[in-house]
Amino acid sequence: MNKDVLTLDELARKAGVSSERLAEWTKAKLLKPDGFTDGKAPLFAAGSLDRVAHILRLADLGYGTDEVLKIIKKVGLPRNGHGRKPTHDKKSFLTVGNLAERSGVSPRTIKHWEEKGIIEPDMRTEGGFRLYPESYVYLCQLIRDLQLFGYTLEEVKSVSDDARTLLAIEADPESFPRAEVEKKLEAMLEAIQALFDKMKLLEKGIERWKDLLKKKKKDVLALKSKNRKRGKAAKEASDG
Repeated sequence: MNKDVLTLDELARKAGVSSERLAEWTKAKLLKPDGFTDGKAPLFAAGSLDRVAHILRLADLGYGTDEVLKIIKKVGLPRNGHGRKPTHDKKSFLTVGNLAERSGVSPRTIKHWEEKGIIEPDMRTEGGFRLYPESYVYLCQLIRDLQLFGYTLEEVKSVSDDARTLLAIEADPESFPRAEVEKKLEAMLEAIQALFDKMKLLEKGIERWKDLLKKKKKDVLALKSKNRKRGKAAKEASDG
């Protein structure tokens, strides 16, 4: 989980610059966010501290915002401490509230899943705010589906662990012993087949309930119609 992320206020505090000034630099494109929350609040990688320091030096020399921007466009800024330019692959991150709203799962449930180790935030700000990538909307819906399928949280965690293991093997298969990879993949195939089998049972059950509900709906509508006619007949009798 990447913890090297700062909100605008956190970056301002660390850099010793006012939030208003950073917001002005961001608006002028002197400072480029590395991502955004779903609420469009900017997020900055820790490397942005170097960029802020360089911009601040130029500003302290008496250069205005427009002049600093021209200087940066002409000669650029020094590379960050890792020896490479900051990347600006903008991503949108969700707070737990955003994630709950988008996925239809309560914040309390998401927190419970975290406590069980089923999911974990993609990153946290220094202030402790949990942030998730957009893909977690789909992930939360999948977890909820498994619970509807009758899976316990322990079983859901097992599926989640398998998914993480698969990603790790795909990323670097050579870091795992061949026999271990074979064993893990075989276990995953068995788990996938078990889920397929359970889904088939659910599909049959759903079809049974669809047929039953359609029939019962017709029965209820028929009784409702008879009941209305009975009321109409009683009214006509009393009027007569």
